Amino acid sequence: MIKLSVLYPNGDGITFDHDYYVQTHMPLVQDRLGDALKGVGVDRGVGGVGPGEPPAFVAAGHLMFDSVEDFQTSFGPHAAEIQGDVPNFTNATPTVVVNEVLV
Repeated sequence: MIKLSVLYPNGDGITFDHDYYVQTHMPLVQDRLGDALKGVGVDRGVGGVGPGEPPAFVAAGHLMFDSVEDFQTSFGPHAAEIQGDVPNFTNATPTVVVNEVLV
């Protein structure tokens, strides 16, 4: 199982519409990726490690697949549409991380 995480950094001038992300963007992603997508998760950044520190990331989206190949096959045909929706909810440049799930 692999997890693709899309991390949206926090910072000066960064905007992020969590409602749009949860109610519009993620359903779009789920619809386009279909049965290849095994699970999703969305996190909202609430703080840093120390007291009063801001979160390093305002949000993170997580997509679960059986394999990297399943992700690539399902995402490829819809990449432009999915990535084209990003400006509708944030001005942040996300970092994408692909990991193998061990536990």
